[in-house]
Amino acid sequence: MARTRRTFTPEFKLQMVRLFENGKSKSDIVREYDLTPSALDKWIKNHQNSGSFNVVDNLTDEEKELRKLRKENQQLKM
Repeated sequence: MARTRRTFTPEFKLQMVRLFENGKSKSDIVREYDLTPSALDKWIKNHQNSGSFNVVDNLTDEEKELRKLRKENQQLKM
């Protein structure tokens, strides 16, 4: 059976990151809160890199430039 996509608040994500930072193992957090390991890894990485869970805040310089160029290209096509 396929999992339905769930959304999590920034507060919940921060709470999960704090649990990890305070010594709780990733596997325990994933099991206890029914999360995917990749989601938890992403939240931890994003928080360590920028302190934010917003996608835009966690883009690399190359990704930001690519978005800008795609937008510019779309405008030129119009």
